[in-house]
Amino acid sequence: MLSNKTIILGITGSIAAYKAAEIASQLTQAGAKVNVIMTKEAIEFISPVTFRALTGNPVVTEMFDLASEFSIEHVSLAKSADIVVIAPATANIIAKLAAGFADDMLCCTVLATRAPVVIAPAMETNMYDNPITQDNLSKLEARNFVIVGPATGWLASGKEGLGRLADINDILGSIRHILDRDGDLAGKHIVITAGGTQEPIDPVRYISNRSSGKMGYALAEAARDRGARVSLITAPTSIPKPAGVDVIKVNTAQEMRQAVENVTSQADALIMAAAVADYRPKSTANEKIKRRDAGLTIEMECTPDILGIVKGNFIKVGFAAESSKLVENAKEKLKQKGLDFIVANDITASDSGFGVDTNRVTIIDREGRIDSLPLMPKRDVAERVFDRVAELLPKPKSR
Repeated sequence: MLSNKTIILGITGSIAAYKAAEIASQLTQAGAKVNVIMTKEAIEFISPVTFRALTGNPVVTEMFDLASEFSIEHVSLAKSADIVVIAPATANIIAKLAAGFADDMLCCTVLATRAPVVIAPAMETNMYDNPITQDNLSKLEARNFVIVGPATGWLASGKEGLGRLADINDILGSIRHILDRDGDLAGKHIVITAGGTQEPIDPVRYISNRSSGKMGYALAEAARDRGARVSLITAPTSIPKPAGVDVIKVNTAQEMRQAVENVTSQADALIMAAAVADYRPKSTANEKIKRRDAGLTIEMECTPDILGIVKGNFIKVGFAAESSKLVENAKEKLKQKGLDFIVANDITASDSGFGVDTNRVTIIDREGRIDSLPLMPKRDVAERVFDRVAELLPKPKSR
């Protein structure tokens, strides 16, 4: 989706300017044409040579640089842009944009462009919290600027607080989401579950499984990047929250069931990628169970069958993690739960399934069609899943 897109990356005078190099690098590697505009203050923190090397394009630093390819028509950059991203954005540039200033190349470009503009603030906490800065950000949001962050963390002042540049993945995620608002899932609501549920034994211990949540999170990002509104219902994981996704955190199978029922009333598709515990302790101790030499016996009961229970006028997709009879067991699950199709993988393979970034899956639909995919990154698997979902969604009526 970033391939052949023209992205203007504006860099201003913040200590976080060095992080813009990683943004420029990742966008370029994804196939985007990145044109960098640096304010004179930004040059005090990082050299334009860095960005020229990373993007392969000249860096604009002055309004009237006769050596620049943009010198004759200073709005040519604005016309070429698919999106403008200012990261980091200081309180100064935010104030200037809110007031409509046009005294440098970055401000002129923003004023002249019809492309969406993303602002990623980075400044000291008191500067960010100042009512003037907040008022300026509100003005920009009212004019459809997209504000990403800031985050909480260590600042240049040596203190910890709100004002740190947003995580680079959040900034990149917002760019992808904005650029593909008209994708093949635009206007659709996709509900995705992820991670392994945790069924408590006592206040300290719980029963869970080896699911990392990586497949579910890859699905959420893929749906977002194809224009969907995404609700991600996730059991505990160590994965950062995907930008542009509504995240609902749960712990147990019962909590996941309730969340799924709450958000699928208006859903177009439900993708159950979570590894939901099949059993839970019949009772949970209120206090930590002490060690006993005689051992411990825990009586178990079944958890709710979410895919079997949830009903609605939406596409239902399940995942099957199997250790034997992959296709046979997946077909049975497909039939029992009334799925549109199922994604099955062999959890005995060391390079796919739980805890790794790759997966080797077999997709089986209700017509009996079987598609065995080779080993690929989980994000690529997610794209193949949504290729199938897009085929099943009702097509827009032609006028």
